[in-house]
Amino acid sequence: MLRHVKHYKLPLALTMLSMLALVAIQLIGPWLIRAMINAVTAPDAGPNTLDFVARLALLTLAVYILRALMQFVRSYSAHVAGWHVVADIRHEVYRHLQRLSLRFYEDKQTGQLMSRVVNDSDLLEQLVSHAIPDVLVNVLMLIGVTAVLMSMSWQLALLSMVPIPFIVLAMRGFAKYVRPAFRKRQVELGELNAALNDNISGIREIQAFTREGNEADRIWGRIARYRDSLLRALRLMAVFHPAVEFTAALGTVILIYFGGKLVVGGTLPLADLVAYFLYLELLYQPVRALSGVWESIQQSLAGSDRIAELLDQEPDVAERDDAIKLSGRVEGAICFDNVSFRYSAGEMVLEDVNLSVAPGSIVALVGPTGVGKTTMSMLIPRFYDVTEGSITLDGIDIRDLTLESLRRQISIVLQEVFLFHGTARENILFGRPDATDEEMIEAAKVSNAHEFIEKLPNGYETMIGERGVKLSGGQRQRLAIARAVLRDAPILILDEATSSVDTETESLIQQALERLMVGRTTVVIAHRLSTIRNADQIVVLQEGRILEQGTHEELMDQEGLYQYLSQVQTQEQV
Repeated sequence: MLRHVKHYKLPLALTMLSMLALVAIQLIGPWLIRAMINAVTAPDAGPNTLDFVARLALLTLAVYILRALMQFVRSYSAHVAGWHVVADIRHEVYRHLQRLSLRFYEDKQTGQLMSRVVNDSDLLEQLVSHAIPDVLVNVLMLIGVTAVLMSMSWQLALLSMVPIPFIVLAMRGFAKYVRPAFRKRQVELGELNAALNDNISGIREIQAFTREGNEADRIWGRIARYRDSLLRALRLMAVFHPAVEFTAALGTVILIYFGGKLVVGGTLPLADLVAYFLYLELLYQPVRALSGVWESIQQSLAGSDRIAELLDQEPDVAERDDAIKLSGRVEGAICFDNVSFRYSAGEMVLEDVNLSVAPGSIVALVGPTGVGKTTMSMLIPRFYDVTEGSITLDGIDIRDLTLESLRRQISIVLQEVFLFHGTARENILFGRPDATDEEMIEAAKVSNAHEFIEKLPNGYETMIGERGVKLSGGQRQRLAIARAVLRDAPILILDEATSSVDTETESLIQQALERLMVGRTTVVIAHRLSTIRNADQIVVLQEGRILEQGTHEELMDQEGLYQYLSQVQTQEQV
């Protein structure tokens, strides 16, 4: 946080200067009242005294006008610094999330991560805008008031400070219990956000399976847990603040007794006692303020703990310091050399895979579900790193390349297409934002998407909804292909891009893919074997190993798994 704070020295300097001015103004107030009492109670008080009191009143008015101005500067400049720091930290956390590997997201809920980026970082604003400046200024106020009190009567000053050690002990005890309570509150808020995000995203399934009542009860459970965790933290605060107030009030009790004795005994003027009462209020004002600041600090630390946990996460796929940045377009020769891979501590998904893909050729990965086809394709852009062996691109180990330059060489079209909430134009341009309108339209034509886009209410400017909800499955797929066409990368990965669509749509998508694959090294994962008969190389996987390899004709002659799968699909079609 301090790394970001230093970029906002001007608003923080204004905050500190205005707060120092407020301290001085606070210290002047009781002194002016003391001067007024001394003037009107003096034995020689007369007409000149009234002139003095009038000037004193004008001076007091000017002081309070200055105080109002300083309060504005203090409040606004502090919030300027605070919210800028929060924005910077959110940006840093988001950029860090982008660096983390896909493995990190496998067991994380989107709502939980959103809560850390938004809700937890919110709490840091209190730290920058209030807690840190208030601590510094109230400490200065405490020192200033103590000095004034000591100059007036050191005996009363020492007696007035008797409650302070007890307040410090109360603050330490408060911190021990309230910080975990605030942390629990933030955890429950994250769980609530995660549950809401899941349910809103899955509203169609909830309605289809008539689970509205069950899900409402489940969300209510999350809401209740968050409410209870919040009330527990508030209960601790409700105990702490009255305890501090009561302890501070003991100072007034002490002053009434001992101050009264000194006035009666003639050793302390009445005006000094009145000023002393006013200064005593100023003495405990920073003490009370510091107790409130302590509460803000504990809340902020609870949020910062959760942010720190996120920032401490290191990506599984790390970029080497001396990584090579690819310049220009690669040829696209891919080689798997004794590659084995497992997810976390699970069983091997791939074992001893050896495969060479020539530049510009088409290789198809086929086999039963769960044999590692998708995993194999996801290793090429380094979404995961191999457990054993290596993968090379044009003879260079992909672990020696920068992630950005490697992934710029690859376009991916998945079975489950993800489109962003925006227009059709924006989603196609996601592949290459600097493309011209002509290039974008040409990409849409190549992908057989231009015709249906033209028929949308606003053409390319039509909002397609979150995840492209306003489009059919085939339309979403063709939009994703247009995005890949526009990217114009030399390596193409197609993961069952024609599944789950009707025959006519599949034909349109297949035509688009055939145009897209021309001149590119293409890795195709296919469920329908009829779509990959013309592949240069077909690789049959079983239990994480390459079982068969060759062209369609060669594999049909081997009477192995490929022939069996092909015959089964042919019978199903018949």
